[in-house]
Amino acid sequence: MVNQVIEQVIGVDLGGTAIKLGRFTSDGACLKSLTVNTPQPATPEAVVTAIVDAIAIVDPQGNAVAIGVGTPGPADAAGRIAKIAINLPQWRNVFLADILEAKIGKPTIIDNDANCAGLGEAWLGAGRYYKNFILLTLGTGVGGAIFLDGKLFSGSFGSAGELGLIGLIPDGPQCKSGNQGSLEQHTSIVAIRRRTGKEPAELGALAKAGDAEALKFWQEYGSDLGIGVTSLIYVLTPEAVVIGGGISASFEFFLPSMKAEIERRVMPTSRVDLQIIKAQLGNGAGMLGAAKLAFEKIVRHRA
Repeated sequence: MVNQVIEQVIGVDLGGTAIKLGRFTSDGACLKSLTVNTPQPATPEAVVTAIVDAIAIVDPQGNAVAIGVGTPGPADAAGRIAKIAINLPQWRNVFLADILEAKIGKPTIIDNDANCAGLGEAWLGAGRYYKNFILLTLGTGVGGAIFLDGKLFSGSFGSAGELGLIGLIPDGPQCKSGNQGSLEQHTSIVAIRRRTGKEPAELGALAKAGDAEALKFWQEYGSDLGIGVTSLIYVLTPEAVVIGGGISASFEFFLPSMKAEIERRVMPTSRVDLQIIKAQLGNGAGMLGAAKLAFEKIVRHRA
């Protein structure tokens, strides 16, 4: 009996503090995974070395036929260049795909990490039940992904879907994007620390214990998030809004006020059967989605 060859790819989720990667089959099964610290300072050279070394551990036999990488910022439309990596300050117009291909010898493609998380959720997570949905990743920053008619929408130049950078409060805190008072500046981990002096996990634990101040904070947080999402709903009328990232651990505490704000501000005709749901894949969404990116953009299009 001849063994059938199962195609495999590497999915890499590059973050400001950690690099998560795994070797995946075409049905989404993870054969091996690894998390390593992002080098500090996170120069392109140091990060590339860390990725190459980690891939050698995850795929020692070189079985993967392609590599997908999610980066913390927009890539070009061709999936070759990390145009800006917001949590990697020294990065600008880094030809990451070309560099990795030269070092590893495998075709490589890159995209925004939130887009990759969205691809993961659309493939095997909370988004798989919907053709039209948006994903918000609530973490160190706030990222986003848009799916229309079952396909990731990234715009003409590959940079669409920066949902965390939309304006919320005109005279709010300065954003790295150049905007002021962006949604990210009110709903990210950094914003929560600034607003409360506490970590999101601590506030979540306090809320579970019934702490009045923590419960009040999450109510206010949900209102801010609802107001921000309102504009997106009017433009896109999605079937679902999927909430991911580390802050989603406290989803139960901010969901009621978020839903109330949306229902108050959005006409019923623009939110028919709208679902506000928690992402399902946790910290693995990014590397799974990066693997999906490699399967879709490289493996399926090989001659």
